[in-house]
Amino acid sequence: MRYNLSEKPKKNISFNTMLLRVALVLSILAVGLVSFIILVVVSSNNLMAVEGSSISNVPSNILPSYSTCSFESFDQQTNLSGWFFKCENPISTVIVVHDTASNRLQFGVEMIDLIDLWLENNYNVFLFDLRNCGESEGDISGYGYLEWQDVVGAINQVRMISVTTDVVLYGIGTGCTACVLAYDKLPAPGLSESELEEYDNSFLNLEFDRSYISAMILDSPAKYSDDYIVPIVTQNEFLGELTQYFVPYAIRISSGEGDNYNLATVISRMPIPVCILYGGHDIFIGADKIEQIVQERLRLNNNITMDLVVPGAGYLESFNSDKDMYCDTIIQFLHTYLG
Repeated sequence: MRYNLSEKPKKNISFNTMLLRVALVLSILAVGLVSFIILVVVSSNNLMAVEGSSISNVPSNILPSYSTCSFESFDQQTNLSGWFFKCENPISTVIVVHDTASNRLQFGVEMIDLIDLWLENNYNVFLFDLRNCGESEGDISGYGYLEWQDVVGAINQVRMISVTTDVVLYGIGTGCTACVLAYDKLPAPGLSESELEEYDNSFLNLEFDRSYISAMILDSPAKYSDDYIVPIVTQNEFLGELTQYFVPYAIRISSGEGDNYNLATVISRMPIPVCILYGGHDIFIGADKIEQIVQERLRLNNNITMDLVVPGAGYLESFNSDKDMYCDTIIQFLHTYLG
């Protein structure tokens, strides 16, 4: 039998070529994966680095009398700045929690009309800047994933300076996430000693639980906490269509939160009065999605729920589109459920 020795090198050449091709494909995939990760990290850093707008110069003669406040966030690492407006014989204190990249005057000078209305109806008002916004400290924004700690700090501050025995949280945009997370993370009232052991001492040292929140007003609440981030990524970030679900995850991890919170579930089941305001032409969060939250809330807590949809208004445009209706709804809500 004869062997054609020339065939063996051909087999080796073919095998080596295959190895090279596999190595090349794996290298390309590795480079692509690394590039994708870098893109996600860069995009998340861009979003978290966004600073809140500075407070506009408001003439002192049109502002109601107030006292300035400096206090710590719940993380005890971030100093926050705010204004406290008080009235005679207050029913409660409204704490305003603004949207990401804004400040304590979410609606600019027009916000003063709302402050006046609250004071006239016997409600104290507490405005403050979230971290990395206005006059507060902090280098990053968490789209509610960090700011819930600011809300808890604000509640604690109000508790020390106000004669009221509870607060009303008024969240706007991502401020809704911050308010809902703050409520959800605080211990429920009436927990047993064994149940309280599951909480960190920092919560127990607060000397108040979620029952201190008597009601909640939410302007444009999302179904999930990531829903505020996804549209920004797709609209503003390079290859955002590819990274839209990964950037929110990176922001959550950077903020120390693992879950994409189902805000709709928490909102619909809160045993406290809730008022939901939104624009009928909201394509950022989606008016249809907010309507689903409203319907589920009405199904479970119809007797302590109020809502307002402003036709034609977009995301966070309800106040400016129809200020009278917006303010009347809030005051009616407070009168109906809090007195």
